[in-house]
Parts: sequence; structure tokens; C-alpha cells
Amino acid sequence: MTQNRHSIDGFVPRRPGSQLGDRHVGASNDEKEAEKPAYRPTGLLPSDKSTIKRSELGIARTDLDDSLKGIDQPEESKKDRKRRKKNAPKSKTRRIIKRVVIVLVILLVAVGGWMAYKALHAGGNIFKGNILDLVQNKPLKQDANGRSNILVLGTSQDDPGHEAGYLTDSIMVMSIDQKNKNAYMVSIPRDLEVQYGESCISGNRGKINVYFSCVGGGTDNVESDRAALTKEAGFIGQILGMDIQYGVNVNYTVMRELVSAVGGITVTIESRDPRGQMDSNFDWKCGVGDRKVSRSEVLRRCPPSGHYIDYPNGPVNLDAEHALYLAQARGDSAPTYGFEQSNFDREKNQQKIVKAIREKATSAGVLADFGKVSNIIDALGNNLRTTFEAAEFRTLVDLAKDIKDKDIQSISLVDGDNPVMNGNAQPTAGMYQYGDIQALIRKKLSSNPVTREEANIVVLNGAGVAGVAKAESDKLTAQGFVISGMDNAPAGTYADVEIYQTAGTDKPATKAKLQSIYGVKAKTTEPPVGVDEGTNFVIIIGKDRSSASN
Repeated sequence: MTQNRHSIDGFVPRRPGSQLGDRHVGASNDEKEAEKPAYRPTGLLPSDKSTIKRSELGIARTDLDDSLKGIDQPEESKKDRKRRKKNAPKSKTRRIIKRVVIVLVILLVAVGGWMAYKALHAGGNIFKGNILDLVQNKPLKQDANGRSNILVLGTSQDDPGHEAGYLTDSIMVMSIDQKNKNAYMVSIPRDLEVQYGESCISGNRGKINVYFSCVGGGTDNVESDRAALTKEAGFIGQILGMDIQYGVNVNYTVMRELVSAVGGITVTIESRDPRGQMDSNFDWKCGVGDRKVSRSEVLRRCPPSGHYIDYPNGPVNLDAEHALYLAQARGDSAPTYGFEQSNFDREKNQQKIVKAIREKATSAGVLADFGKVSNIIDALGNNLRTTFEAAEFRTLVDLAKDIKDKDIQSISLVDGDNPVMNGNAQPTAGMYQYGDIQALIRKKLSSNPVTREEANIVVLNGAGVAGVAKAESDKLTAQGFVISGMDNAPAGTYADVEIYQTAGTDKPATKAKLQSIYGVKAKTTEPPVGVDEGTNFVIIIGKDRSSASN
């Protein structure tokens, strides 16, 4: 007899092979007979899985295990989530970006290192002293007027086809005021006759352009060239009456490569000839003289008229070759026009080219271009020789940026009402007589603002005592004033001193100084006597001041 199995506490015992959640229904006797006595492990599915759906099985043990997994673990904090995200593998895009950035940084460091190496190598040729001193900012040496004077010599020993390349084609002095940020340029004609003070190629005397080669300049030895520059600076300084502290030697290659490196320059042609300037001496570059070159080809090479140096008045753009040959042009071969002053016109163009290169080289577009900066370094390092110290380099760079083009002026030795040199490039006072040249340069470079203004002053004697005007003029001249005339004042009664400022005069330093000396205010009314055009002040002395102290 089969024994019935009763439920305990309301639960029905699970039949063997049943799953948790199965619906238990009473079985018939036939069904009980069909049941197998053996037990199937809990959770084991029948072998024919395809005929049984999950929903028919209820909740499996594995489902319970999964739902209860981690029940005892604490909730993940924000800090843990951030740490997990940070440590998670980066995406492919982020890895690529990182690698590109690293490569760019390496390239920039490499380029910067290469530029630094080139600059240091070039600096060793250009400057004296320890090249590591380039990081310093040492002020330039100065003269008594607070100016730094630099001799610039241009030679052509690097040009194989140039005759007498050891001679100086250009001689220029640049005077810089570091405090007031201004500069003056004065050119010395290469044909000026001088006494060398020693035996040179042409003897003990001759043209000034021989002296540099006479003292050993233009060699392949850097230190020998620097020694020659130092000696030349002293020699030129004696002629001009200047204390020249530095020397610079440039050659054709420097000009070519600098103009090329900055992408060309712009200069303004200012000729007395309305056509501009033309020099046929360089027409061989157009093919002139070559029988194989037709006229049409000449015009194609050198438009519009077949001349290599041919420019109208006004701004013109120059590439490296045209800048170089304009710097040499002086109209010494017919046909030509616009070079009536020969060397002096050439020197004016040379000064314009120097200013144009400086302006272009310090422009933002050039300084931001690695290629152009690299080419500039090469041009200077391979061809420039100076007596500057490495520690003065940064000061030079700052001055090049700070001094504006309008604050760079030229001192002409042949222009004006009283030229100090004639058309033959010799002093108007006579051969080897440099006094007038020195006086002119002293006026231009003086630290005395009255001297620099060069106001024209007429002194009149209103005291009726002979010699009053002459004595007063001498006193004023000694203080740097320019006395352009002396005479007796018209008959009348005058104050002890009367100062008249003529219409249109703008000489504030001179006006202030005269008022300080005499203790009176300058009048802006018409003076009681007619004066020549260009007169700025008229001083009438109404009392004998010979015993007075000014």
C-alpha cells in the first residue's frame, strides 16, 4: 500500500525533478506509476531542451544567483567612478591626437634647437667674446654726446668678376642714440683723398677706399678682419671728428642673401631728373653686347626700355640682384640720367637700401617665418664681420625694432646752402682740409638741442657802441647758436635786449634758451628791420653788454 506524503505547515513537498515555482497538482495513479524512482539533480534540464521554454521552467537557480550577486557590496562612490573612467582604456581617436601632439612638440623642439645652433655658430663669426653671452643685454659704448657710432664698410671680394674687390665700395657711419631712439647716417665718398699715415698699395696717400685693404681687411681670417675694422674706425673717426666705437664689414653676398631672405625690399627713388634714375652700366645683364641676344629678348629681360637699372621716381620694388646693382650705380657710363652727383647719389641709394632691409627684416611677417629667419642667420653668419661683443647683441636687436624709419636721418655733405664737399668728392676748404666736415657733423650729432635745431639768428646793434653786435655774436656762437648775420639796428630807442621770432619759426629749444639767457620773452611781431628768408630770430642789443656776464 502506497503511503501518502503529507504537506508540512501548508507546504506541499516538491516532487523529484520539479523546479522552484512549478505549479503542483495532484497526480493520478497512472501518472504515479509512470514516475521514475530516480532523482534528477536540481536545476538540470531535460535532454530535449528545444521542446521546453524558459517560461515553463519558472525561476532557475542561476537566476537567483545572478540577482543576489553583489548584494553585500557597498554602492560605488563618485570618486571611484571617476577613477574607473580615468583608468579605462582611451579611445583610438584620443590616442592618435596625443601622438600627433607629441610629434609636433618634438619637431618644434628640433627646429628651435637647430635655429639656436645656427644662431650660435653664426654669432661666433659675427661677434667677439663668449657666444653664450648672447642672452645678456649690455648697452652699447657711447661717445661724449651719448651716441654709439658704427662704421659700415662694403667690400666686393666675394664677387669673382668684380675688379679691385679688396677696395671699399661704400663707407658709411651710423650714429645711434640709445636713449632717444634715433639714428643718423653719413656716407663718405670712396674717392676722397686722404693721407694714410703708412705705406699702402698706392703709397702714403690716395683714395680713402684703399685703406681697409692696406691694414689687412677683407681676408678669410675673422680676427684679422676685426683688427682691420678697429683700425679703420679710428682712421675714419679722425677725418670726421668722431669717436667711432664699432666696425662692420659686409660684402655683396650679405646684401644679396638678406634681400632675398626677406622677400625683396621697397625703396623710393628721389631723383632731380623727372624721369627718375637710369644707369646703363649694368645692361650686360639684359644681354646687351651679346650678338646672340636679340633686341626683343633684351626688352623682355629688362622692360620697358632694355636697361637693368631704370626706375621712375617714387616707390619701387627690388629683388636681390636689382638692389645690389642699384647700390653700385653712379651713372659713370652713358647713356644715363638721375646720377648727376655720381657717388653722392649712389650713397643716398645705399642708405635707402640699408633702411629698407632693416625695416623688412624686423617686420612681423619675416620674424614669424622660420625659413626667412634661418636664411637671414646664414647670410649674416657667413659674410658679416663686426667688432660688437656677443653681450651687446640683444641691445642691437631691440634698437633695430625700436628706432622707427622716420627717426633715421641722413647727413649730406654736398646738399644745402653751404656744402662741405664739392662734386669731385673733395672738401670745399681744400684737399685734406676736413674742418668744415667735422663742424657739420658735430652740429648734427650734438647733444645740445639748440645746436641740432640750427636756427638762423641775426644780431643787431641798437646801443650805438661799436662792436656790440660782434661781441654778442661771439658769445652766442660759443654756446652753439648759429649766427647768420650782424648789422646795426635802425635808429631808435630800444630796450636792453629785444628778441623777435619770425613768422613760421618752430625752434622751441632755441627760443627757450634765448629767453633764459636774456630774461625777456620773445616777441612774435614783425622786427623793426627787414631780414632774409630763412631767418628765425632777430636780437637787438640796446645796451652795451661788454662787461656783463651771460
